[in-house]
Amino acid sequence: TTDPSYYRWTQWIFLLLFDTWYDASAKKGRPIAELPIPEKIKNQGDDAVRMYRDSQRLAYQAEVPVNWCSALGTVLANEEVIDGRSERGSHPVVRMPLKQWMLRITSYAERLLYDLEDLDWSESIKDMQRNWIGRSEGAEVTFKLAASDKVAKVFTTRPDTLFGATYMVVSPEHSIVSAITTPEQKAAVEAYQTESSRKSDFERTELAKKKTGVFTGAYAINPVNNKQIPIWIADYVLAGYGTGAIMAVPAHDERDFEFAKHFNLPIVPVVQPSDAWLEKTKSSMQNFTEPFTEEGTVCNSSEFDGLTSSEFKKKIIAVLESKQQGFGKVNFKLRDWLFSRQRYWGEPFPLLHQVDAQGNLLGNIEPIETSELPLELPQLEDFKPSGRPEPPLGKATAWLKVERNGKQYIRETNTMPQWAGSCWYYLRYIDPKNPKAFCDPELLNAWLPVDLYIGGAEHAVLHLLYSRFWHKLLYDRGYLNCKEPFQKLINQGMILGEMEYTAFQKEGKFISQSLVSFDGISATEKKTDLPVECIKIEESKAEKKGDSFVLLENPEIRIDARASKMSKSRGNVINPDTVVHDYGADSLRLYEMFMGPLEATKPWNMNGVEGVYRFLARVWRMIIDDRAEHNTLLEAVKDIPANQETLRMLHHTIKRVTDDLEHYRFNTAISAMMEFTNFLTPVADKPKSVLKTFVQLLAPFAPHLAEEVWQALGETSSLSYQPWPTYNPDLLKLDTIEIPVQVNGKIRTRLIVALGLADDALKELALADPKVQEFIAGKPIKKMIIVPGKLVNIVAV
Repeated sequence: TTDPSYYRWTQWIFLLLFDTWYDASAKKGRPIAELPIPEKIKNQGDDAVRMYRDSQRLAYQAEVPVNWCSALGTVLANEEVIDGRSERGSHPVVRMPLKQWMLRITSYAERLLYDLEDLDWSESIKDMQRNWIGRSEGAEVTFKLAASDKVAKVFTTRPDTLFGATYMVVSPEHSIVSAITTPEQKAAVEAYQTESSRKSDFERTELAKKKTGVFTGAYAINPVNNKQIPIWIADYVLAGYGTGAIMAVPAHDERDFEFAKHFNLPIVPVVQPSDAWLEKTKSSMQNFTEPFTEEGTVCNSSEFDGLTSSEFKKKIIAVLESKQQGFGKVNFKLRDWLFSRQRYWGEPFPLLHQVDAQGNLLGNIEPIETSELPLELPQLEDFKPSGRPEPPLGKATAWLKVERNGKQYIRETNTMPQWAGSCWYYLRYIDPKNPKAFCDPELLNAWLPVDLYIGGAEHAVLHLLYSRFWHKLLYDRGYLNCKEPFQKLINQGMILGEMEYTAFQKEGKFISQSLVSFDGISATEKKTDLPVECIKIEESKAEKKGDSFVLLENPEIRIDARASKMSKSRGNVINPDTVVHDYGADSLRLYEMFMGPLEATKPWNMNGVEGVYRFLARVWRMIIDDRAEHNTLLEAVKDIPANQETLRMLHHTIKRVTDDLEHYRFNTAISAMMEFTNFLTPVADKPKSVLKTFVQLLAPFAPHLAEEVWQALGETSSLSYQPWPTYNPDLLKLDTIEIPVQVNGKIRTRLIVALGLADDALKELALADPKVQEFIAGKPIKKMIIVPGKLVNIVAV
C-alpha cells in the first residue's frame, strides 16, 4: 500500500470523498456539483457558496479535540494513551483542539448498521459493529440558560425522566463553558479543563473511576417544570458524543447517581420502582441507595404520573415539539473518522490551499488534477517531530509551494492514516497492474463481492467498518455493483504456546492447585496468603483427570495447566522455520489445520506435529517403496478395478472431505483421510485409480507430498490443474445393515442382514443364531419385538 502506483488510487478515492455529499433523502452519496444551494446562501456570494459546499463534503476540515503528544509529534488514538502518557515511551499527552481532516462516516451510519443483517458474519462480530455504531432513539431537548440568551441542547434516551433532571453536565471542552462560567468559578473551571486535557476518552469514561467535576456558577432551566438546575463540567461527558452536554437524572442513571452523591446534589425519583426492589436495595422513595435504571410507571412528573415510561416518552416528545423545546431524534455513538496524521510517512493529501502574497490561508481548498496523481512524498533529511502540532511535510518548502493560473497555493501537510490503503486493497487484488483505473469494471463485476474474508476479531470495528464505508461510497458513485465488500467472514482462532504445567510446593511438599491462587507467574496459599513454590512439570509427568490435570505419580494433587499467547518474554514462541526443517512444510501446514476448528483458540503441541508427520509417512509408505532409490510404486499398487467395499469407502471419504472443505472443517476432513488410510493400508492389492483419487483429496492439505506421489502414480501434468473428485451417491447407499439382537434386554449378538429384510425372515435368522440359542436355553419365547432396521428383542421365560 506504500507503493506510489498503489496509493495513487488511494488518493483518487480520497478525491472522490472530497467530491461527494450525502443526500439523506436518497440515502446515497452524490457529486458535490449536484448539491442544492439554498437561496439565502446564493445571495451571499461565491465565497458563501464555496464554504457551504465545503461544509457538506464527505471529506472536510474541522477543529476537534485530539490527544497530542509533543515528544512523538503526532496525534494518538485513545487506546495509545494510558494515565495521561503515551503507551510508547511514556511521554506526556494533552488534550487540545487541532484542525483535522475528517471523513463523514456518520452519514452512512444507518446503512452500515442495517446492511449487517445481509452478511454471513458471526453474531459476535456483528454485535461489535452494532455497538460501535451505537444507534439509540430518544429526544434532543433545549434548555434555556438562566440570566442569558444562550441555550444548551442535550440528547437523552430517557425523555421519560426529564422531571428528574436535577443538574446539567457539559464536557470540559464544550464551546459554551467559557461564556457561562462566572468570575468566581473561572479559576477552578480552567484548572479542571487543564487536568481533563491530560486524560484519554477511555480513562474519562471508565465506570469504576472516581467522579470529578466543577460547578460553572451558571444555571439552566428545565423545560418541563421551569426549575433552575446547576450546570457543572465533568470529564465523564465527552464533547464528541451527542451534544457534549447531558441532563443528569441521578435517581435513574449510575454515573449521575455517583456524581450527585459525591457532590451532594438532589436525587428525585421519577420512575416508581417495585416494592421488591426498594426492599432489596434498602431504599425508600425519599432515599435511594442506588439508581433504579429500568423503565416502569412514571411518578413525580406532574399530570403525567401513572403513565408507563414508553407512553410518557411519546407524550413528552410531543409536548416538547409543540413548544419548540425539543424533538424526537435518533442518535449514533459513531463519530466522524479523524483522517489526518502529523507525521512524514503516509499518503499525502492531494489538496491545495490558496494563500495570499504573504502566505496567509484564504480558505479556498482545491483538489489537484487526477493526471497529477500520484502525489508522492518529498525527500526529507529531517522528519523528526518538532514538538509542535506542525507536520514534517511543512519543512519541504520546494514541494510545499505551488503556483497555478497565477494564484499561489501550499499543499496540505498532514498525511493519511495507515487505514487509508487497507480500506480497499481487496479491490486492487483483482487488477493489480492497471494503470488507468483502480480496477477494470468488467473484472469488478465478475469477482465482487469477496466470497470469504478470514481475519482476526481485532479488525472488527476499525478496518472492517472503514472498508465497508469506502465500498459504499464507490457503490454510490457507480464504480461498484454490490453494496457490501465481504459476504462471509471467519475469525481464525489464535494459536497459543504449548501447554505449561505447574505444580505447587509448600515446605517441600506438593499441595493441590485448589489451595492456591496462581496468576501464571507467582502463587500464594489461599488460606495464609503466603507465597508457595511454583514447580514446572513436564507433560509426561501430568495426567488429565476429568476437567483438570493431576500429577501422574500422585493423582490426588491437582496442578495448573494453561497455554499462553506466544511472546518472546515468555519464551514460548514456535519458529515455523524450525518445524519445516525438522518435519517438512506439509507437516506444519497439516498440523495447523488438524489442531481443531478454524475459529477456536488452540495450544501448540509438538506431539501433534509428530502425529501428522507419522500420518504422512504412512500415506507415503502405502504407495511408495521407500527402499527404492527413486520414487517407485509398491508392487501392491496395481491397475486393477476396485471392489465394492473399497469404492464405497472411497466415495464416503470424497463426500466427507468435500463437505468439510466447503464448511471450513479442515480438522474433520483430515480425520476422514486418516480413516481411509487405515482402511486401505492392509489391503493386499491397491487399485491405482483409487490411490489417485485419494491423493487429489490430500493435495490441498499436503500439496508437496501429494504432487510427488501423483507423479509417481504415472501422471505428468500437475495435480493442481486436476478437477476435484466427485462422489457417486449410489455408492453411499448400504446393501446390508447391522442389527443388534437382545435376549431379555441384553445384547447377545449382532446380525449382518440385507437392507429391507422382511420381519419374518429376520425372526428366523435371530432365533437360529447360536448365541441366541445359548441364552434362550430351551425357554419358551414369550414375545419378540422388532424395531425395523434397528433392533430385535427376544423375551424368553
